Amino acid sequence: MTRSRHTGRTEGDALLRSIELAERLRPMIRSERTLEAIGAIPREWFVPARERARAYENVALPIACGQTISQPLVVARMLDLLDLRPGERVLDVGTGSGYHAALLAKLAGHVWTIERHPELTELARRALSEHGFDNVTCLAGDGCLGLPDEAPFDAINVAAAGVLLPEALEDQLAAGGRLVAPVGGDYQYLTLVTRTPAGLTRVTLDPVRFVPLVHDPG
Repeated sequence: MTRSRHTGRTEGDALLRSIELAERLRPMIRSERTLEAIGAIPREWFVPARERARAYENVALPIACGQTISQPLVVARMLDLLDLRPGERVLDVGTGSGYHAALLAKLAGHVWTIERHPELTELARRALSEHGFDNVTCLAGDGCLGLPDEAPFDAINVAAAGVLLPEALEDQLAAGGRLVAPVGGDYQYLTLVTRTPAGLTRVTLDPVRFVPLVHDPG
């Protein structure tokens, strides 16, 4: 059994703690697939060394570049709302640590993840590669623009909050596609956007707190 060079724990220990985290989330999360993904991917793989003792707490934790890794309950709730299916194509805006992208990759087909901080892009790419996530493409760039060359997407996950959702992201949803994002300024709410035959529907849901979604013109 391999032992993590970061924590001194074995891979088995990390997986056990991940399963325990999933069980703590079970009362709030309806999807068994979401819980299985959380139980299968240790959060400590994507947490800075100084924070790994807290990796399985239900709290946001700081990462590089002044950003955060979201609390597990919020991540699980967003996965639940996306209702991902095997083989689906997913856009992830705001790579951060790469943890959210790893979970998306476990649940779907291929994930394209965009991060405006190149340092975070590289850290996430290394972590994802080290742990065998070969169905994730990590890109540095402006997530507000989406990825038109790869669109349309079956699902879009946005892990940063804007006062309004960028139209470019909504435009890149496939028929039947789902987008989940925090929307708002001082008060933010998870919003679910779905492309139906009649057009886009938008539903406002849980209050949340995310880092700002920043557009980099030029």
